[in-house]
Amino acid sequence: MTYLQFEFPYAGPWGAEMAARLEGLAHQIAAEDGLTWKIWTENREAGRAGGIYQFQDMDAAEAYRRKYVERLSGLGIRDIATRYFEANTALSRITRAPI
Repeated sequence: MTYLQFEFPYAGPWGAEMAARLEGLAHQIAAEDGLTWKIWTENREAGRAGGIYQFQDMDAAEAYRRKYVERLSGLGIRDIATRYFEANTALSRITRAPI
């Protein structure tokens, strides 16, 4: 598994309003090739949002990263941070990670 983290400037909406407005996008993301799950992240105080994604492999994660950076850039969003991670499965199981 490959984990991809996105973080970028975001002015809102937040919470329930964000969920209502972005539900269609969430369904599109759920259908992405190789995606196992996504956790949506938001930090109203810092004005940042993003997500943590689990993909089946690096190829699927990188294909999604390219597509999503292009989408965000097209919306005028800059300062997009992305990072890849692998999980330490042994330790993650101890701490009840869903892997």
